[in-house]
Amino acid sequence: MSAARRPEDESAVDEAEDAPWSDVTPDAARRLLVAAVEAFAERGFHATTTRDIAGRAGMSPAALYIHYRTKEELLHRISRVGHDKSLAVLSEAADAPGGADSRLAEAVRAFVRWHAAHHTTARIVQYELDALDPAHRTEIVALRRRTEAVVRGIIEDGVRSGSFDVPDVPGTTLAVLSLCIDVARWFNAAGRRTPEQIGDLYADLVLRMVGAAPSGSAQR
Repeated sequence: MSAARRPEDESAVDEAEDAPWSDVTPDAARRLLVAAVEAFAERGFHATTTRDIAGRAGMSPAALYIHYRTKEELLHRISRVGHDKSLAVLSEAADAPGGADSRLAEAVRAFVRWHAAHHTTARIVQYELDALDPAHRTEIVALRRRTEAVVRGIIEDGVRSGSFDVPDVPGTTLAVLSLCIDVARWFNAAGRRTPEQIGDLYADLVLRMVGAAPSGSAQR
């Protein structure tokens, strides 16, 4: 059984939510992105107004248009940054040394941790895709395909080496990604498990899915 969540665990998750925007400049543009994340998460993209976003950022509605031409442009920036960051985390883990089993476990662990630690951002990134205009949607879909290719590549390596027993690689890839991404939908910073504990649990679950021996990390 997992230990109870400590206040410092919740604080760390809250700080992680701000991390994707740390390199956005100037400060006003960053504040607007953070405000948009909060507003979209609370009300949804379509129900949120530019006035809502500006008010949360402590700015006038007119000031928003200095940095972003439309509400959709804000969503696109959030989605682009979120997909870039999560893909980088996944790719780094997938490129770690070791066999396909250890690489898949580490990739899942890292991807799940990101979606839990940045659950508010991740919900918007993953579930507001249809609100993007066609050109922006095409751009983001391409990033999602790159993410899918990383996971599929590890699974294919494991099948070739005999480490995995996977009759349907594309379907299994989709199942693994869906499992990881859905963490953002239900994760609660005040819940029983930390992002790290959920990452360990899901890594073992995915290894079982592909017919590999679980690492046992979820029991630690």
